[in-house]
Amino acid sequence: MEFREKVTLWSFFDEEKKSMNNTTTSPGRVSFTRSPEHDQSQSVSGQTSPTSTPVRPMSPETPWTLSPVRMSPSQPLLYHCLASLHRHKGSILSVAVSKNFIFTGTQSRRIYAWKQPKCTDAGRIIASSGEIRALLAHGRVLFTAHGDCRVRAWGVTAMDNFQPRKLATIPQRNSLLMLPRKSPNQHKDCISCLAYNHDDKLLYTGSWDRTVKAWNLTDKRCEDSFVAHEGHITGIIINQDDGRVFTCSTDGSVKIWRRVFGESSHILTMTLKFQLSPVNALALSSSPSSCILYSGSSDGLINFWEKEKTSGRFNHGGFLQGHHFAVLCLTAVADLVFSGSEDTRIRVWRREEGNNLHSCLAVMEGHQGPVRCLAATLERESLGKGLLVYSASLDETFKVWRVNIYPTEKVSLQKQKSIVDDPKAAAVDFEMSPVLSPSWVVKKLQV
Repeated sequence: MEFREKVTLWSFFDEEKKSMNNTTTSPGRVSFTRSPEHDQSQSVSGQTSPTSTPVRPMSPETPWTLSPVRMSPSQPLLYHCLASLHRHKGSILSVAVSKNFIFTGTQSRRIYAWKQPKCTDAGRIIASSGEIRALLAHGRVLFTAHGDCRVRAWGVTAMDNFQPRKLATIPQRNSLLMLPRKSPNQHKDCISCLAYNHDDKLLYTGSWDRTVKAWNLTDKRCEDSFVAHEGHITGIIINQDDGRVFTCSTDGSVKIWRRVFGESSHILTMTLKFQLSPVNALALSSSPSSCILYSGSSDGLINFWEKEKTSGRFNHGGFLQGHHFAVLCLTAVADLVFSGSEDTRIRVWRREEGNNLHSCLAVMEGHQGPVRCLAATLERESLGKGLLVYSASLDETFKVWRVNIYPTEKVSLQKQKSIVDDPKAAAVDFEMSPVLSPSWVVKKLQV
């Protein structure tokens, strides 16, 4: 095991638990349905009637450039690209968000850290082995999955100078022989996804070798390893309320696992195989009143299942149709779901309270390549929801979006009209919240 400065991974979690704020926000209800006609109208509204703001010159030190605000007048939603950065050092394959930082993992073995909320460059970690296909941030610990089929744990502080400390390598290397042999508990192929059980202190890893492993972070020991699917495992998430583990795979199935009480082994409780296409991503929206599971597949559909309160079974509620190509990533916040696709677009879905009806609030455009990964955080809940959405694409760009969603009954159409008609008001709004995005977006909008 690799440690530095006599800091252990477990002590880091204990210290973080003492310092954490108790005002955390739990995910709310989410799910949606759409018709082809509504989808077409929303796609048009997401592209037309953009509101432009004056473009200001940027400081020579910053890599970011400017672009206008976009607004969907037919929906109570405003969004714009806060920041966009293009790097020529490999595509971004993973994104994770903590309280103070945004992390991106790339094909070039680099893990970049960006300080919130201004997206300034905080530093980087240059790994010694392989691309970074999965990241997971929990408190002040960052887990990174590497090309050598191992996971590293890093201690990340909120200091101005980004100085990560390696806390552990999982599974640990043999310090006596120092041979390049794999541990018997090590994955045989690329680790594609990570998940963490807060109560049991277990780190789950899913791999292309079709297995899922559960690691005890106290002693860095593999507690359980089981073959979960017939194809590559592409996603894994955990319901923190009951400890259920959800996995998806290229074999087209979604499976639900439960840890045996008093033991370390896991058993399969349910297989959800509604689609024939490979499943690429999962998202879970859990609240005291509901629990909705979403899966994005290569046929462009997003299927969702709702948990029965009495039996605990997940019943298929329908699917969301809108993307033209494969859905590659999903993330759920409160009653919203964000989906990224091979069609280069990000769709914002909202589920109506008390039923399975969904609507597409916006189609966010800006990437020139497939949207590979998404993350989102809730900024505020008063007077509607304010969110920050992070997206990474295979076009080697990383974008930060601000999304404001207002209650339907409180939307001020007069205010929206004033933004369109009054350029001075738009300029004031721009000065308070500068919009950043690549220069090609500015040129495209000027055509």
